[in-house]
Amino acid sequence: MAEDDEVQQPDLSFLLEQAQQMQAKLMEAQANAAEQVVEGQAGGGVVKVEVTGGMEFRRVIIDPSVVDRADIDMLQDLVLAAIRDAVGRANEVNQEALGGFGGLGGLLG
Repeated sequence: MAEDDEVQQPDLSFLLEQAQQMQAKLMEAQANAAEQVVEGQAGGGVVKVEVTGGMEFRRVIIDPSVVDRADIDMLQDLVLAAIRDAVGRANEVNQEALGGFGGLGGLLG
């Protein structure tokens, strides 16, 4: 077999260095997303929930006009809907932060 026919092996140290750099950038993007605060709403904004991209819930704001002792179920439903909206928005922040990493986000961190 001639030298020209040999298959050149990849430089594993170079690939490892690139993977480590990508992981560092991914971790930085995740940290930035975790610090962002988003707001979920329900009932046209009468119930609001603030959450970070890291899923740390910060505040629940309830407009006094929807507090009806005779209809606690409605208020509970509004709070739950606002939480779900906030989680959806936080997930969007995380997806945007990881957008440049394609499908590698789950593999590296």
